[in-house]
Amino acid sequence: MAELTLTHQERQALLAYQRDELTEHHIYTRLARTVRSPENRAVLERIAADELRHSRLWACFTGQEVRPNWLWVWFYTLVGRILGITFAVKLMERGEERAQDNYARLEGVVPDVGAIAQDEKAHEEALLAMVDEERLRYTGSIVLGLNDALVELTGALAGLTLALQNTQLVAMTGAITGIAAALSMAASEYLSTKAEGDGRDPLRAALYTGVAYIFTVLALILPYLVMRNPFLCLAVTLTVAVLIIAFFTYYISVARDLPFRRRFLEMAGLSLAVAAVSFGIGILMRMVFGLEV
Repeated sequence: MAELTLTHQERQALLAYQRDELTEHHIYTRLARTVRSPENRAVLERIAADELRHSRLWACFTGQEVRPNWLWVWFYTLVGRILGITFAVKLMERGEERAQDNYARLEGVVPDVGAIAQDEKAHEEALLAMVDEERLRYTGSIVLGLNDALVELTGALAGLTLALQNTQLVAMTGAITGIAAALSMAASEYLSTKAEGDGRDPLRAALYTGVAYIFTVLALILPYLVMRNPFLCLAVTLTVAVLIIAFFTYYISVARDLPFRRRFLEMAGLSLAVAAVSFGIGILMRMVFGLEV
């Protein structure tokens, strides 16, 4: 390999690329061990081998060995186990898109940089074909449960907070309302999925919808179970609702390559608007019925 004359900045950039490639080699290798599908495992192992080859190529230019970033290896492996291989890989591939831009700056300085950039692009295309996880096939069912629970329960809790002004009563009423609605939504999703016949299991679709709904219900009523000021509880509940929306919207945007900002603002705005209207209805009902609890 011909020796290159590199500036300090170029050398540091190559060392960073070398470490990144070695880190990603270990990440892909560990993720491959957790995949059941032989096809998906083979893709991850091939990409892991490519990353190792790239790292060794950079080592020929830098003449120096590097250690992987074990913190990132641990982080992406954990993300893959909890949130799914597709999400972890897509999240990491966003870094590889940046790497392609950085490689372009070294064109004409380092041999083979164009070939490496092409490999990175091939990685992205191969990974796009990997999206075959159960949790992503049932994303629509999860979204249905989350969306309905967030919109309906934030509104209900806002109205109940003003009308009752008693945290235990609000929590009890919200829990009864939420669990009943979760069962209703799960049953509706079962019938809807069965009628559509799109290849999804109706029972699993119903389960995903119901669990997502109940999880959201529990998260939203929790402040009313641990605090005594009903208006502080409502503020915390609305904050939790926005955080749930932000997290799940980001998850979908990464796993499905969808825009984040518009979807997040739409859902958060809808939930908060319904809560505001319901709060106003609570004021009206309290005045009309002269309710004092």
